[in-house]
Amino acid sequence: METFVIWLVDFIGRLGYPGIVILMAMESTFFPVPSELVIPPAGYLVSQGEMNAWLVVGAGSLGSLIGALFNYVLALYLGRPLILKYGKYFLLSPEKFKKVDEFFFNHGEISTFTGRFIPVVRHFISFPAGLAKMNLAKFCIYTVLGSGIWSAILAYIGILVGNNIELVRHYSHQVLIGVFFCLFVIIAIYIVWQKKRSARSAESVPQ
Repeated sequence: METFVIWLVDFIGRLGYPGIVILMAMESTFFPVPSELVIPPAGYLVSQGEMNAWLVVGAGSLGSLIGALFNYVLALYLGRPLILKYGKYFLLSPEKFKKVDEFFFNHGEISTFTGRFIPVVRHFISFPAGLAKMNLAKFCIYTVLGSGIWSAILAYIGILVGNNIELVRHYSHQVLIGVFFCLFVIIAIYIVWQKKRSARSAESVPQ
């Protein structure tokens, strides 16, 4: 792992921001390239005056969006027809698939945004969005928003601790705890807001 991190620092140092875009695009698909090992080395280069923090975050967000769009399109044009045709053989009936569509139609924004912060989930959250034909503009906005915040957090960790993999792991785990707490609060507020909106809609319907 230490060798891999050294290679990443060298790779990013040579390719610069395009290197971040490539690696983060891979991270947002199903390739096992964790963002915790991509952005912090770039943050280290920021602390050395070799890169710009804003451009690092921008490159990380762009790469995440490219990878997410790849998964989205793959699910939209290949996954959806296959599931509609063969889903019944895997206990995914058309009725259940319709519920997935309805869920992402109503809650796609919060799911896409929060999913960008959760390990493993961030690799695959684009698939259900593509399967449900989530609005593409909203998908892009919330993907960039979530990945941008996450990239900024990881870049700051890299600026603080450098390319020390053990410290990066330690602080990443600490940050994840705080992130999960914030996500819990955000989701709780969202649920309350949804219930109030549904109640107002029900009251406005003529009897």
